[in-house]
Amino acid sequence: MMWCLDSTDDIHHITEDLIPRVRDYETMSATETTVTAGAEEEEGVSAATNGLTLTIKWSSQEYAIDSVTTDDTVRDLKEAIYRKTGVKPERQKLMGLKANGKPVTDATELSKVSETHGVDTSLSLTGKPVTDATELSKVDIRANMKIMMIGSKEADIAGVDLSPADIPQVVNDFDIADEVEMSNIPIQNREEFLAKVDKRVKDYKVKMLSEPRPGKKLLVLDIDYTLFDHRSIAECAAQLMRPYLHEFLTTAYEDYDIVIWSATGMKWIEVKMRELGVERNTNYKILFYLDSSAMISVHTQRYGLVDVKPLGVIWGKFKEYSAKNTIMFDDIRKNFLMNPQNGLRIRAFREAHKNRDSDRELYYLAKYLKRISILEDFSSLNHRHWQRMILGDDL
Repeated sequence: MMWCLDSTDDIHHITEDLIPRVRDYETMSATETTVTAGAEEEEGVSAATNGLTLTIKWSSQEYAIDSVTTDDTVRDLKEAIYRKTGVKPERQKLMGLKANGKPVTDATELSKVSETHGVDTSLSLTGKPVTDATELSKVDIRANMKIMMIGSKEADIAGVDLSPADIPQVVNDFDIADEVEMSNIPIQNREEFLAKVDKRVKDYKVKMLSEPRPGKKLLVLDIDYTLFDHRSIAECAAQLMRPYLHEFLTTAYEDYDIVIWSATGMKWIEVKMRELGVERNTNYKILFYLDSSAMISVHTQRYGLVDVKPLGVIWGKFKEYSAKNTIMFDDIRKNFLMNPQNGLRIRAFREAHKNRDSDRELYYLAKYLKRISILEDFSSLNHRHWQRMILGDDL
């Protein structure tokens, strides 16, 4: 189900390449910040002061916050964050907290706020916005709680250009055929890379979300630029979600078990799937998620060391799936290097505000998946020409 938040205060943005980037009407620019809060008492802070230990993750760096207690307010916390990150309190938006029954302001005590797990992850007291007046003692801060925040430094705001028309999109991608032709031994057959796959099969732990279904084929999906535009600015997640996403997954689920594989960390995958409404959708189920630690690095003659998504990791763990019944969608072709026959490069979904009314990629790919689902073996397919198979279906 598509959703939008109620106000600009509810707008949220999560990146690390993460969803969704949202418009901050004051800054017109956003940078993700993750606040991990622990209720452990810091050495040198007495129990009477209820000291809090916080870790701020912002712009790929971590900052220790040890100067706030539950007697302080949200505003005090923002001031501490400002001293560490340079993001002014008025530019900060904290996400994912709530407190019991009252609106949370910057004066709200942290101990009165708890984490919410719904799609609306703005700071709240029973769903209402948290303000700077909220006391920290009214915020339920638990060990390892993660608080999402968006905010930008003044210097970054001054230099931002929302529509750099003269700057092209750069994708670290290349043609697989060119690389294969340059190699005496195809990359997917190199012993050193197959050994890495075997190690992932042995060591990588898969958390099952549902069970494999007899007779179903396997669909492996990327997230960023495949299922949503994680870079653009918008007011709600629905504006960044690729058109026909849920219809596509619903149709695909009829014939395929579905796996999500993203080149990010597992916690970000879980957040993305929750925010996009995929996690709890009743029309389909996801088999499991794979993150960047399931990937391997391979050395190519032309492009050097690159990270790829070897389907052999899945096939080694689940014998019901193989090269004969698996297809993977990704906007980056290099991810198919270990399994070039099984990869379909999807057109990247960028600039959602311009393209969401015209993008029908998932609509037509659902038709393609339905057409090939009757085949016993995908080995003879050339997925580069997938559109030819559905030519005439309003394409």
